[in-house]
Amino acid sequence: MNSLSLQRIRGLLRKEFLQIWRDPSALAIAFVLPAALLLLFGYGVSLDARKVDLALVVQTPSPLASSFTSQFADSPYFISHPYSSIQAAEHDMTARTVKGIVWLPSDFSRRARSRGQAPIAVIVNGVDANNARLIEGYVQQVWGTWLTAQIRHSPPLLSVQTLIRFNPSVNSRNYLVPGLIAVIMTLTGALLTALVIAREWERGTMEALIVTRVYIHEILLAKLVPYFVLGMGGMAASVALAVGLFEVPLRGSFWVLATASALFMLTALGMGLLISSFARNQFVAGQIAIIVTFLPAFILSGFVFDIHSMPDMVQFVTHIVAARYLVAILQSVFLAGDVWSVILPNGAALLVMAVIFLGLARAMARKRLD
Repeated sequence: MNSLSLQRIRGLLRKEFLQIWRDPSALAIAFVLPAALLLLFGYGVSLDARKVDLALVVQTPSPLASSFTSQFADSPYFISHPYSSIQAAEHDMTARTVKGIVWLPSDFSRRARSRGQAPIAVIVNGVDANNARLIEGYVQQVWGTWLTAQIRHSPPLLSVQTLIRFNPSVNSRNYLVPGLIAVIMTLTGALLTALVIAREWERGTMEALIVTRVYIHEILLAKLVPYFVLGMGGMAASVALAVGLFEVPLRGSFWVLATASALFMLTALGMGLLISSFARNQFVAGQIAIIVTFLPAFILSGFVFDIHSMPDMVQFVTHIVAARYLVAILQSVFLAGDVWSVILPNGAALLVMAVIFLGLARAMARKRLD
């Protein structure tokens, strides 16, 4: 390999930083795009069910039935609507006016007093399976709270206490936002290099650079450093938004997070450099970057969908998705702290992938026009 010239590299780096300063699109990709995506997904995507319209059918009103149905009025998860008949409630659930039904039959109070049992029926709209499971769980939570209040004078022999670790508020935003940072870094890292280099090919500046005395590895290094700085700046801004705006707890070390993010940014920039070696058109480079990097990171990284719930073949494919490893690290550092049994193997995987993608980018790069 030809030796590096510090003078040539300084000149190339100065050119790149001046180009970034004069072309706001790179700054927009690094800072505006992450902020926009965080705001959009942070507020728009939620795995929680809030203010669910719920039909309450009480066939025979009684003080005991009222004490139970009043629990739904105090719940943040439901907006209760009283119905006099199950037929009317089922009609409105079919029309999607309500998403679930709690039905207290006519013998609710009598059976509760005579047998110590108070049967209810819960009917849930199962079109959205995830939402249906959430509604069912919320109703069971209200039911359990009411039962506990009813038997407070005669406590049971066994008492079950539920303890939720790492995310006690069970807020899906705390789970989604760290993974979203990894997805955003995938997109911005690949786009920063792929689009910018493709733009240089379109404008003819790359041809002018090729005919100079600089070597190809110097060109790649000069492309890598400025956009690495931009990408890490975007990451820092995203973390600041996550902690300051969305109030996601950061229980681990910021420096562990920064180191893992740096390894991942090198991987993402390597992907972008590799894409730019094939695509010399901005539109084509953008499409390839979205299909090859963003979509796999969104679907196969564990950001939204649990990897262990996927088919075995798909789980195997996720091992080549770099975002999978950063998502695991970020979720651990944000919510659980510095869990080294999670950080070290995933960090090692990111290091290997960074070496592979940067090596492939260097192997595919040629100082020629064809």
